[in-house]
Amino acid sequence: MSTVDRRRLAELHARERAAFTAARPRSQALAEQAKAHMPGGVPMSWMVKWPGDFPVFVDHAEGAHFTCVDGIDHVDLCLGDTGAMMGHSPAPTVEAVTRQLSRGITTMLPTEDAIAVSTGLAERFGLPFWQFTLTATDANRHAIRYARHLTGRSKIVVHNYCYHGSVDETFATLGEGGETVNRRNNIGAPVDTSETTRVVEFNDVEALEKALAHGDVAAVLVEPALTNIGIVLPDPGYNEALRELTRKYGALLINDETHTICAGPGGFTGRDHLEPDMLVIGKSIGGGIPCGTFGFSQEVADRIARSIELEDIDVGGIGGTLAGNGLSMAAMKATLEQVMTPAAFEHMVPLADAWADGVQAGIDAVGADWHVTRLGARAEYNFSAQPSRNGQDAHDADDFELQQYLHLYALNRGILLTPFHNMALMCPDTTQADVDAHSAMFLECVQELFA
Repeated sequence: MSTVDRRRLAELHARERAAFTAARPRSQALAEQAKAHMPGGVPMSWMVKWPGDFPVFVDHAEGAHFTCVDGIDHVDLCLGDTGAMMGHSPAPTVEAVTRQLSRGITTMLPTEDAIAVSTGLAERFGLPFWQFTLTATDANRHAIRYARHLTGRSKIVVHNYCYHGSVDETFATLGEGGETVNRRNNIGAPVDTSETTRVVEFNDVEALEKALAHGDVAAVLVEPALTNIGIVLPDPGYNEALRELTRKYGALLINDETHTICAGPGGFTGRDHLEPDMLVIGKSIGGGIPCGTFGFSQEVADRIARSIELEDIDVGGIGGTLAGNGLSMAAMKATLEQVMTPAAFEHMVPLADAWADGVQAGIDAVGADWHVTRLGARAEYNFSAQPSRNGQDAHDADDFELQQYLHLYALNRGILLTPFHNMALMCPDTTQADVDAHSAMFLECVQELFA
């Protein structure tokens, strides 16, 4: 019964596209106007991948909802793909940012807030030293540069179908023979990724050790659980094996918690007491204001201090003139101290479980061979009977045409999911009513699809 009738899917999709267009004349007009000076009518090319024949233009967003320019209220379960994980415009963040705007946005000099932010991050993640960027992508790049500098090695190990922002080394996958190849959507790759990267499957300890045994790996860059190809959870002991093997072979371990912060106030690292050498996070900790950061251990800090001359630190490829600006620091301080609290997660995680239960009930009602995976305040469904154990499994279970239809069906009923996969994220302002609205919508959707 789980096999989707493609003819029926096409008919339903055509109906939903027509309904989408009819309900959003203002967004359609703005999309046409925007094409004059923005390719695809969007500020960034990936925005054209949303379901529907044009993007929804937002008028205002607050908490767990946003209203589009056509006056339609939406339950937002995307939340900026983690950028607004703590809700749109949380009051403490808005207050702190508003206050800082009149005191200076950026100066190339530190503010007192930087002390509070770095102290708070150290307490959450267990790493004593922190540096700041504007995005997690930049933080990942800087961490990789430091790893290469400190080890004298060239290679980076990543997981198959990982995502770490627009870091060049991470746009690689496994070829049919197990070799590293450029990911198919690697636009304008500066070098073949096989020169910089080794790819291993998530949860494959044997492959990880084989990749490290060459002795030329500077760092292993990982999410403690894959999130951007669909949620793939680690086998028991896998993250501990990562730690053991990187130490054994002299490589640094970098945990990217940009998405896995959904696991709790200290992310997966804090929740499971992991011990990375470096940790990267961005998006969520600024409450929507661009920011990123990377932390590192005492040992890494000492090695950096011993090996980099003062004369070279400004042009060495680490940092940027807007990094650590006063506005970002004010936003991070307020968000970390007053919004991204244990109490917030105590509200968010049960709602994610309720969302997952609602989706599972819909799947069971129609007998679809799909599954739901949970990770703290985040949950996701995918089109395979069993949860994926690695990136290739998750990739093979995807169905872009079906995904686009399901997202459009939800959007037409005032519910926004993350566009590139079937993920829902809860924020402190999400309510049980928001979750129930999705559960009812999802059941109606799959009942009609599998009728």
